[in-house]
Amino acid sequence: MHACHCEACRKISGGVSLSVDCGDSVVVEGEVASYASSEWAERQFCPTCGSGLFWRLRAGGMTMVSVQAFDDPGAFVFEDEVCIDRKPGNYAMAGDRPRITEAQLMAMYAPSDV
Repeated sequence: MHACHCEACRKISGGVSLSVDCGDSVVVEGEVASYASSEWAERQFCPTCGSGLFWRLRAGGMTMVSVQAFDDPGAFVFEDEVCIDRKPGNYAMAGDRPRITEAQLMAMYAPSDV
C-alpha cells in the first residue's frame, strides 16, 4: 500500500490517498470515464455516479486502486509515502518507511519531456 499526499489525491480522496499498485491487471466490467490528470497519467471513474475507480499511467504498467476497494484493506503492507513534501502539517503517519518527495516521484515516473 502506498500513501500519496499530493494535492490532487487529497482533494479527490478527501484526505491522504491509500492505494495498491495492481499493474495492468485491472479489469472493469461496464463503462468507465477518464480524466487526464496530467500529460502522463489519468484517473478513471464511473460515468453514472462519479465514484473514483483508479489512477493509472497512460503508458501502462501501473494502476493504483484504492485499498478501500478490497474486502480486507488491512491485508496490505504499508510500503511508502509519496509527495511527502506536499503533505499538510496537521497530520503524520506513524512508522518507519520510505518517504519520497514530489520531485523524486516525478523523476521515477514522469516522461523526461514533461
